[in-house]
Amino acid sequence: MPHEVQAFFETLQAHARHLPEQLAVQGATGNFNFAQLLNEVSLRETWLGDQPPGTLALALENGPEALFWDLAALRAGRPSVWLPPFFSAAQRRHCLVQSDARLVLADDRLVEELRACGFTQGPRFWARQAQQANALPPGTGKITYTSGSTGAPKGVCLGAGAMLRVAFALEAASRAMAPRRYLAVLPLAVLLENLGVYAALLAGASVGLYPQAQLGIGGASQVDFKRLLGTLALFEAQSLILVPQLLLGLVTAIERGLMQIGALRFVAVGGARVDHSLLARAAAVGLPVYEGYGLSECASVVCLNRPGATRAGSVGRPLPHVQVRIAEDGEVLVAGSALLGYLGDPPFTGTWWPTGDLGHLDADGYLFLAGRKKHQFITSFGRNVNPEWVEAALTQGGVIAQAFVHGEAQPTNLALLWPLDPQASDAQLEQAVALANRGLPDYAQVHAWQRLPEPLCVAAGTLTANGRPRRDAILHHYRTLLSANPPQ
Repeated sequence: MPHEVQAFFETLQAHARHLPEQLAVQGATGNFNFAQLLNEVSLRETWLGDQPPGTLALALENGPEALFWDLAALRAGRPSVWLPPFFSAAQRRHCLVQSDARLVLADDRLVEELRACGFTQGPRFWARQAQQANALPPGTGKITYTSGSTGAPKGVCLGAGAMLRVAFALEAASRAMAPRRYLAVLPLAVLLENLGVYAALLAGASVGLYPQAQLGIGGASQVDFKRLLGTLALFEAQSLILVPQLLLGLVTAIERGLMQIGALRFVAVGGARVDHSLLARAAAVGLPVYEGYGLSECASVVCLNRPGATRAGSVGRPLPHVQVRIAEDGEVLVAGSALLGYLGDPPFTGTWWPTGDLGHLDADGYLFLAGRKKHQFITSFGRNVNPEWVEAALTQGGVIAQAFVHGEAQPTNLALLWPLDPQASDAQLEQAVALANRGLPDYAQVHAWQRLPEPLCVAAGTLTANGRPRRDAILHHYRTLLSANPPQ
């Protein structure tokens, strides 16, 4: 057992002794203190020990039961893989086949899919015999799938020690604010949330784990903010992790007087570029937001602004478990918690992982990002533009839900837009574009735009499963629209 795993469970055992009345996890199916949590985990570890070796796949709703099984696999040293609820059936099949999952825990909606993959339902698990598949790198504790921008999802193999080093660092980063009630907003299948829950347990906090539908979240992008905000208030959440679009909804609700900040003490935001104006709005209403940066290949969080160590415009300083440096071409390199390898590829044996992100470190060690290396386009004037920065400025003003920016070898930049409210007028969109342009240099500004006839989506192949634009597919699908005259 890696020493980080041993230290993690020893900490939970200490909480069970010293915080006997403290709830460890609360959910729709029940509440459990730390002693009860450990008992449930030990029981499931025993059940796993009775099964043949192999990967355990989890396709469960957020809740205590999902956490019990996740921790049982961690303690037993059994590799596990979460199947994201926003993946398609084809993507789930790919994950099960590539990871050679032998056992699956899933709800009834996946019955036909599992049978088609050769699984048979038993008393506790869906099970199947070993298939011919890719061998896991030695020491794999978890496989997390990241779809990237093209192709089938890629399996990132991580060691348990690497993941828990991140969890310990996250707990230390938020310790000054002493949050005691943590609400899991994202699915446990998202590595960032998975480790956020570990960090909260390390802190001795109560973790709220409720089904996504109960929170008002559906798929990768559908949100009923009224329901989500209601859950935040009822749970009296003191800390949580958000992606930028969820932060936008929270900030907007507070600005409009629909919600009070209440007990919130520490709100981490990551997963995508956060526009400076949104962070400024959060600060203006007194919301304690801390932007961070990470990637699955480095076991999630690498840098984080935190109490007493925050710098506007940056994603914070590197956490203690990693080192960050900048390559000659501006690419961010990370050492200290790298993946063991991609499933199906040779193991990663290097020290520094090339993130594919561009950035720089200031004199005090704060990291400032400048977008993705591979997504840059060069205008006909020879200016380098990273479209993600421009798209973030367009979509975080509360009017535009989706934006795609293109300008390769062109004198001007063109955007394709889908409004947050489908009934929004062209005048409202034009005003939103003008507002975003005010904070951009002239070469990065949007000079013309077109309204999309329908939103970008996974089914049409224009979005990845985690909501990122498939740029080549969008260019091909909307080539006629991109060459049309702008509406204004």
